[in-house]
Amino acid sequence: MQNSIKENLDEILSKLENTEAKLIAVTKTHPVEKLQTLYDLDFKVFGENRVQELTEKHEKLPKDIQWHLIGTLQKNKVKYVAPFVAMIHSVESFSLLKEINKRAKQNERVIECLLQMHIAEEDTKFGLNETELYEILESEELKNFENIKLVGLMGMATFTDNKNQVRAEFKNLKTLFDKVKTNFKTENIDFREISMGMSGDYPIAIEEGATLVRVGSAIFGKR
Repeated sequence: MQNSIKENLDEILSKLENTEAKLIAVTKTHPVEKLQTLYDLDFKVFGENRVQELTEKHEKLPKDIQWHLIGTLQKNKVKYVAPFVAMIHSVESFSLLKEINKRAKQNERVIECLLQMHIAEEDTKFGLNETELYEILESEELKNFENIKLVGLMGMATFTDNKNQVRAEFKNLKTLFDKVKTNFKTENIDFREISMGMSGDYPIAIEEGATLVRVGSAIFGKR
């Protein structure tokens, strides 16, 4: 198992060389043993989709792992991850952002957040539209949130074999990212990360300017 995980990791990291992209190893449904194998290869940036799974794995694994929450987050579950999560990729409402700020303050932390945009043609994908994005960024109340920092955008492309469509969706997200980065910079808004691309489409995402790619099965194998 270790050899195959190492080979997979090395192959992906080689594709990230000379790019701005950094790898997040997506651990969803993979057992702790596989995660420990990756950790033992000196890789420590993990992404998890579900809060319960995230908290359980955080308990069992070394505490210097940098955990990213990349799945849908309900407001009533923010309190479970606020003590340790490094970044939340899936913020899709102002009310969720307000709860994250509240829980981060209770834990005397500043939590970095990405705003999740709806870039796919599929209704099953979640996220903000451009109007909702600007409503959040222009909010007066946001200026008072001292325990969160908005550092970029996240998006999930349509699940399709049409690479041109995927590329167009990533390109649109990068264009929006660049626009926001230019027009908004405050104490708690400082855009530097664009999280897009998964096991099936991360090479395209890298070409279109991703700084974070979320890859699971291409590292760990099939679930």
